[in-house]
Amino acid sequence: MIVLEDYFDFLASDDIRLKNTRIGIESILYEYIYRCKTPEEIADQFHTVTLEQIYATILYYLNNSAEVKQYLADWLSFSQQMRGEQRQNPSPARQKFSQAQVAKCP
Repeated sequence: MIVLEDYFDFLASDDIRLKNTRIGIESILYEYIYRCKTPEEIADQFHTVTLEQIYATILYYLNNSAEVKQYLADWLSFSQQMRGEQRQNPSPARQKFSQAQVAKCP
């Protein structure tokens, strides 16, 4: 019997990854839910993930929709917060790049 959870590594409550990869379920599900990509299109984008793993991720989402929706909402909120902090406190490399871009403009 197939146990769906066997497809994943549950590293923390906010960190579920496809087994033996560094790819979180949020990466697969974002493409599926928000960008309306098919499993085949997602497989083309993530070369280290099998189509079976993608379908398992979607099935896990469908079977645990309330929990996974909260997981995704938390991930999106955290991502937006981090982007805001990065804009306010850019790395030295980013500052240098921005200065170079400004210097190019007449």
